[in-house]
Amino acid sequence: MMTELRIDETNLRLDLLLSKLRAEHSRAYWQKAIERGEVLIDGKKVRASYRVSIGEILSIAEAEPTNLEIEPEDIPLDILFEDSDIIAINKPRGMTVHPADGISSGTLVNALLFHCRDLSGINGVMRPGIVHRLDKDTSGVMVAAKNDRAHVNLAKQIGSKSARKIYLAIVHGRISENAGIINGAIGRSKTDRKKMAITSDGKSATTEFRVLERFAEFSFVECRLLTGRTHQIRVHLTGIGHPLVGDPKYGTRRNEFPIEGQALHSSELTLTHPTTGELMKFKALLPNDMQNILRRLRAELVENNRELSSTFMMI
Repeated sequence: MMTELRIDETNLRLDLLLSKLRAEHSRAYWQKAIERGEVLIDGKKVRASYRVSIGEILSIAEAEPTNLEIEPEDIPLDILFEDSDIIAINKPRGMTVHPADGISSGTLVNALLFHCRDLSGINGVMRPGIVHRLDKDTSGVMVAAKNDRAHVNLAKQIGSKSARKIYLAIVHGRISENAGIINGAIGRSKTDRKKMAITSDGKSATTEFRVLERFAEFSFVECRLLTGRTHQIRVHLTGIGHPLVGDPKYGTRRNEFPIEGQALHSSELTLTHPTTGELMKFKALLPNDMQNILRRLRAELVENNRELSSTFMMI
């Protein structure tokens, strides 16, 4: 089965174009697909370095749907916006985005299939409508596509970073800087293949952060992604000595708060509507588990300041 798209870029390498349009796969993945003849330009096989032109027809071989069927499930969704093209939701912490090996139910896809029925088919039977993802234990704003045209448009925005994401995180340690930029190439860890790490041969990655509140031993920060690498915020903040509270994979310190997974929340997503061209901003309130942590930290800060003031008065 071939999916055909009309190219609206010029003088861009084919492998780069594909990694923008289909950000769910890496550039290396697309280079191999091009070499195998699974990607054609105007019906002809070309090299990954081929420079595309506006109006050319891009054909991509899609895997035929398997017999595996993902069942719709009546799982409540926190819907932020919905129309005939897109649906924006606030994903709860603990929900897996799409089925995978050993996981066939309880995912966001199961819930979307029950609610929508009309999701894009570009990502196949396992990930219908899914343009981008959040880790299972990260909460917050996600957008899904209801048709292939919207999917391609949104994937392009996600891949080019014209769609802007803001995250909120609670981390260990008192960050001294008010704001900063973390640059560190991210690749697969050499010691644990299930983890990512800052490596010399990884893909370039940049995260901006701003401290919103400081506490005795913790900080509440806002992060903006200038690139989109796997586990980027978790890896970068751990790399500067401030791992996320509750992070089961990258955290190195005991979690003393009642939270299942890392204290990371996708709070805001800004994008252009694929049909109307309207600039849209979706926001999701901080979940209760992170709000409870902040309430406790603020109360402790007030109490510590009160005790400090009392000490000074006695002196």
